Amino acid sequence: MEFEELVRQRRSIRGYRPDPVPRELITEIVELAAGAPSSMNTQPWHFHVVTGEPLDRIRQGNTERMMAGAKPQREIPAHGAYQGVHRDRQVGIAYQLFDAMGIRDDKAKRTDWMMRGFRQFDAPVSIVVTYDKDLELATIGHFDLGAVTYGLCLAAWDRGLGTVINGQGIMQSDVVRAHANIPDDEVIMTCVAMGWPDDDFAANHVKAPRVPAEELVSFVGFD
Repeated sequence: MEFEELVRQRRSIRGYRPDPVPRELITEIVELAAGAPSSMNTQPWHFHVVTGEPLDRIRQGNTERMMAGAKPQREIPAHGAYQGVHRDRQVGIAYQLFDAMGIRDDKAKRTDWMMRGFRQFDAPVSIVVTYDKDLELATIGHFDLGAVTYGLCLAAWDRGLGTVINGQGIMQSDVVRAHANIPDDEVIMTCVAMGWPDDDFAANHVKAPRVPAEELVSFVGFD
């Protein structure tokens, strides 16, 4: 796929077929993603690929704790509630998804939708993205992980796989750490749900709008 086509077509996938994803294909995708740039070539990232029973245990533990009212236990600082234009964009995509699924006015179904996030959208694969703990205070490492995670999503899409970057899936990070065998010298950043898209799942056809370039760019020194 041409790069522009790849970028413009990619979207977040929240409904998956149960078909397994071959280990060799995931390795190929990770190898491509790891070509992302990093500060001073530090390459601080690690990928923990989880499927099957261990992933089911993560789903269960994450969901049970959140349903019981447990506080989130993410290993990176939380930004808190979004405000202003960021809140507007958050609400906007939520309404797009709710409308596609026909659940905008159904509180119970909206709650179930939220729980899908804690279950990592029932995807057959979850990739837990971590970074080296000795870089914990260097936020440039977070920047590097953003680059490599986007590369992961693009490489997967190019091969017919869907993904969604999913902070809900690691809300209870100690559960994820235990069942994904993540070593103590790594920090959990996020996870990426991955699998073959279910084309009959309405939300999969939602494409989040993007702010036009003229509202993002400031040019200096141009005639």
